Amino acid sequence: MNVGIVAQRGNENATDLAGALCEMLDEEDVTIWVDEATSEHVDARGVDVDRMTECNLVVSIGGDGTFLFAARGAGGTPILGVNLGEVGFLNAVAPEDAVEEVRETVTTYRERGAVPSREAPRLTASGDGDWSTHPALNEIVVLGAQRGHGQGAEFEVQVDGTTYDRGHADGVLVSTPTGSSAYNLSEGGPLVHPDADGLVLTEMCARDPMPPLVVDADSDISIRVSNAPHAVVSSDGSRRQVAVPETISVSLTPEPARIAGPATDFFEALGKLD
Repeated sequence: MNVGIVAQRGNENATDLAGALCEMLDEEDVTIWVDEATSEHVDARGVDVDRMTECNLVVSIGGDGTFLFAARGAGGTPILGVNLGEVGFLNAVAPEDAVEEVRETVTTYRERGAVPSREAPRLTASGDGDWSTHPALNEIVVLGAQRGHGQGAEFEVQVDGTTYDRGHADGVLVSTPTGSSAYNLSEGGPLVHPDADGLVLTEMCARDPMPPLVVDADSDISIRVSNAPHAVVSSDGSRRQVAVPETISVSLTPEPARIAGPATDFFEALGKLD
């Protein structure tokens, strides 16, 4: 069995826990990979996070940002999140329970040949210039070159070939239910329970905004960007610059993310947003 570990950068508690997990996994005769930054602090093989897809389980130690970074490389490999952050929508395991939780997951894998997990939808964006983004567990954001008064871009947003809105805005955000409590919420979008089946469209500082819209998860969303020096497309914070005018398509990826370990209590986590 191969287990990958991704620890929050610059967090001594995260690297200490990564070391404890490595010791336990070594005793269990498990092959251990860690991300390259973590390998500087623990005795385990360091690999690029994109290789975590070759593991049977990935353990993320940190906050939701660390989980998203791990998910970017894990592909369909189940990810178990250990929460060292404040809210922890994606990380349900307390640090004091992490070693035993991972040990039990290894035992279950050996007995069943698979890690129990639940699926979470992911998004991808692609454009006319034959490019595409990393899969996003939280959101895809399309922005003008800069935000603020006198900046932004012209946008036309279509859902399944029909125009939802057109006009000037700082940007357009497309969120999964999992990501509704993240960037989407800060831009005035609605909270959506992670078990709901849909996507959220939220305009960002539009001159004549339409209300946020929840559409079917299988909808084809296109965002036409013009009248800006360039556009920026962000996939869970990973950004790329594209020339405009450009039509950007956003849709579900064929393969969802897989989340291992106990489920987070969504409403309890909401209380930590105050």
